Amino acid sequence: MQKTSSRLLTLLSLLQAHRDWSGEDLAQRLGITPRTVRRDVDRLRELGYSILAFKGPHGGYRLDAGSHLPPLLFDDGQAVALALALQSVASSSTIGEDAVRALSTVRQAMPSRLRQRIDMLQITAVQAPGSGDVPAAGTEVLVELSRVIHACEELRFDYGHDATGPVAQSRRTQPHHLVTWRGHWYLIAWDLDRDDWRTFRADRIRPRTPTGPRFTPRDLPGDDVTAFIIGRFRGTDGSASDWSCRGQVVLDLPAQAVAPFVQDGVVEDLGPGSCRLTLGSWSWTGLAAAIGRFDSDVHVIGPPQLTAAFAQLAARYAKAAGTSPATAISPAASPPQP
Repeated sequence: MQKTSSRLLTLLSLLQAHRDWSGEDLAQRLGITPRTVRRDVDRLRELGYSILAFKGPHGGYRLDAGSHLPPLLFDDGQAVALALALQSVASSSTIGEDAVRALSTVRQAMPSRLRQRIDMLQITAVQAPGSGDVPAAGTEVLVELSRVIHACEELRFDYGHDATGPVAQSRRTQPHHLVTWRGHWYLIAWDLDRDDWRTFRADRIRPRTPTGPRFTPRDLPGDDVTAFIIGRFRGTDGSASDWSCRGQVVLDLPAQAVAPFVQDGVVEDLGPGSCRLTLGSWSWTGLAAAIGRFDSDVHVIGPPQLTAAFAQLAARYAKAAGTSPATAISPAASPPQP
């Protein structure tokens, strides 16, 4: 028979693995009597674990959430996965400080063999230039946003570009979703004053209290959170994830030289030294500028708005270079930048 301490850890591991266990099943797995199982359950309760007993033909036990966080038990794989997840979060700026403290706590509780595995797996997060100057959304703000979304409570908040500076705007919203996009947290909410959907950077939100009345959640355009957030940042109404402006060109470059730099664009190989590129942007001018970054001759396939945008950029660049600008062709009206 196992020693009591070892048996308690095994019992706790079994209770964490499945929601319900009968007393007889636990006794068989541990090689003890049902009476000993009852005593071990009482010992775990004294340690802070909330274990419920339920009635039935044979009776049983269930590990429930308690009033405080008791010691947790992880197998080797779970411990390594948890430490790696915390390490990756600690490398970011969103909740990095809390993650660092949690990682330190988990690491101290690990046996030496696991600590060595974690120490060998170091993660470095590479941020875009200037992103380190962007304020991070605090844990308290994220928790509060999650709470009001779950409770379907209207939320009032001050919204500005600098949390330490003057408040830019006061907003009244019905919060629906909290999402991450390219390193930032965003709140998707129905703006009550503007009678429309809006996205708000969480690090620019300062919630007000008390919150407002409960509301009935609305359906997002397209009923797809991913398509909505991508569409909003591409200049569409959020009901679709496609760009509002999309064109096609042929570049005098091999496909393998272009493909790594077009993200969600489509590159087709046309043979040695040539490829067809289909790319989107929020405006025709922005699309022409994105294509122009390739060091190659460009042959526009279409549409005409893209050709006009190239002409406009050519005139603008010629003027900036101090040369005689070519006759500019005004492109079709482009949607505003998001």
